[in-house]
Amino acid sequence: MPNVSVIIPTYNRRDFVREAVASVLAQTYRDFELLVIDDGSDDDTAAVVHEFNGVRYVFQPNRGVSAARNRGVALSTGELLAFLDSDDVWQPDKLKYQVAFFTARPEARICQTEELWLRHGVRVNPHNKHRKVGGDIFARSLQLCLVSPSAVMLRRELFAQVGGFDETLPACEDYDLWLRIAATELIHLIATPLVIKRGGHADQLSHQFWGMDRFRVAALCKLLDSAALSSEQRRRTEDVLRMKCNVLAQGARKRGKDGEWYLALAAAYTNGGRICPPPVPLPQGEREPVLRCRLNH
Repeated sequence: MPNVSVIIPTYNRRDFVREAVASVLAQTYRDFELLVIDDGSDDDTAAVVHEFNGVRYVFQPNRGVSAARNRGVALSTGELLAFLDSDDVWQPDKLKYQVAFFTARPEARICQTEELWLRHGVRVNPHNKHRKVGGDIFARSLQLCLVSPSAVMLRRELFAQVGGFDETLPACEDYDLWLRIAATELIHLIATPLVIKRGGHADQLSHQFWGMDRFRVAALCKLLDSAALSSEQRRRTEDVLRMKCNVLAQGARKRGKDGEWYLALAAAYTNGGRICPPPVPLPQGEREPVLRCRLNH
């Protein structure tokens, strides 16, 4: 049984996935298995992956990146889980550094590494708001995602405990999972940049949806419905939910839509948990993420 399971979800990225797979197979740490979960590609992804030996290729009908990652975890056997987005690549010592970290820190359950950012092939520096820190990162993570799937490694028991990626969220599924983990766990940081994160291409999820905060709001509502938050964490979460709903309401008005739905949602979660005022109907033509919250009960 391998110590590490590496899972690459992919969808119509034949030109990227070859380099992603090659970067895993070039790792100096060798006790791993590699699964590529093809989420319904209709290009030559299968042929590209089959160029390599030692890769388990699994095809499934298109269900989204969360379902692909969860499928990979379900089919894998390693005690440690590592994910690699198919448009990113690893430096050769990535697994070696993280396995050594967990060996030295048996109480730790999740860590990530630093990363280098490329946009259209050019090195860029992330803004300060994206700067990674280690430890208790819950409060900073409420605004935006501060954990990269390609940089993270976690123990299988932790992934199972929190329930994996939310397959109802078409985007910001990583924000949702890392927030649920950060509410109760320290997320450790290895300061060495061991991931090359490549952005700027049109098929990124951030380019496919307007108002990405809609999906972050769904994640915040889930958190507030859970029993995982301390009183201080709940206060901070309510503050960020209120702010994001106000921004979404303003954006809806600019698009000629009714923004009252977002304001009602914020009121339902930031007035001592009471629904006040009652939620208004969703604006006609709008499709919101599945909010497993009191507003849908």
